[in-house]
Amino acid sequence: MMNNIPISILELAIITQDSDAGETLQKTKEVAQLADSLGYNRFWLAEHHNMAHVASSATVVLIGYIASQTHNIRVGSGGIMLPNHSPLIVAEQFGTLELLYPDRIDLGLGRAPGTDSLTAQAIRKDFFEQSQRFPQNVAALQDYFSVENATANVRAFPAEGTKVPIWILGSSMDSAALAAANGLPYAFAGHFAPKQMLQAFEFYRDNFQPSSFLDKPKTMACVNAIAADTDKEAEILSTSLTQMFLNLIRNDRKGLQPPVDSLDGIMSDEELFHVNQMTACSFVGNKEKLTTELQQFIAYSQIDELMITSPIFNHQEKLKSLRLMKEVIDTLK
Repeated sequence: MMNNIPISILELAIITQDSDAGETLQKTKEVAQLADSLGYNRFWLAEHHNMAHVASSATVVLIGYIASQTHNIRVGSGGIMLPNHSPLIVAEQFGTLELLYPDRIDLGLGRAPGTDSLTAQAIRKDFFEQSQRFPQNVAALQDYFSVENATANVRAFPAEGTKVPIWILGSSMDSAALAAANGLPYAFAGHFAPKQMLQAFEFYRDNFQPSSFLDKPKTMACVNAIAADTDKEAEILSTSLTQMFLNLIRNDRKGLQPPVDSLDGIMSDEELFHVNQMTACSFVGNKEKLTTELQQFIAYSQIDELMITSPIFNHQEKLKSLRLMKEVIDTLK
């Protein structure tokens, strides 16, 4: 049996075909409130830019809003794309959030732009240089949060002395090495880039250096999860996820598409291959099927926490899926 593994949510605030950003933000609030009431551990929001179907571009603003609308759940970034920002500003923002919502704020950091190269340049002209400086910028951020920074010429008020947990997010071995060397918790983006996940976790655990933040390795896998009363229902709901990745491959900027009864004929063999690679870490089915598959996955990956993302077209079906997923995890205790 599992040892009381926590379950968390990554919310991409994806705008569905028949919706808009305003409605999507309200739905995001409802998802967070349900997760809070069910006892989910974290609710993370991702930073994306120049994507007409994603409503979480002002990630810090949305984190503050969601934290204000919930009570117990941790709220944070999955992640803040650090090369887009000054470490000083990020420290000020998250230090402020921590003071407003004590012991409920997480800061997950990534090194990708969360967008295309042209938009990355519009955000920050020296984006490429800053992406190469990711380890140094993480260290600078840690300095701004520390009480030792009180004697520095540049200080991050009111962040100084706040204990905001920093997570390193990744989809490759580079991030695993950085998290291990700095003794920081490590979350892997298995929901879209699962290929190196198990290898990265193994490397991270083998090379982990204890720090003042963490005395032993701490891993979290983010996976796609879609639950329904029957396997057939869940499979149909999951066709929205498949279409989302297909549109990503095609650079076709559509909102989340409604489910279809069959995916036959909608993509080429090459497209199917790429979609299957990206969605290989997806759990789709009824409670019994998910219980078996997740028990095996958690045991095999040795993760300390599971994070799920559930791109489901119908809002009520999504809420139901989150209820069922929590029931599944509770049976693993």
